[in-house]
Amino acid sequence: MLAAKKSTLEMERYVSELMLELGIPAHLRGYYYLREAVLLSAEDMELVGSVTKLLYPVIARHYKTTLQRVERAIRNAIEVSWERGNTEVFEELFGFSRLTGSTRPTNSEYIARIADKVRLDF
Repeated sequence: MLAAKKSTLEMERYVSELMLELGIPAHLRGYYYLREAVLLSAEDMELVGSVTKLLYPVIARHYKTTLQRVERAIRNAIEVSWERGNTEVFEELFGFSRLTGSTRPTNSEYIARIADKVRLDF
């Protein structure tokens, strides 16, 4: 029980550090929603297949808000990180960045890629 709790805490810390590297400021509400989305998706990748029907409702209930607010806050956090984040980290994680002229990843692409990295690293 204690080992599982420690592992969960380590995973949360790892995701937080990764998100800060990507340039998502911790003061944004979307930061917390996105961190929750990544952690849930890392445990169950099925959630990424249907973010609006499965993932966002779970997060909305947890934070006592609406599905639309969760989606918008996550999209905003991703936009901020895309514009201000570390392009080298984006290149490494996604294979492209804003400097290559690519469009930013969608919410589900972003969540899936980070969740996959977390799963592989843990």
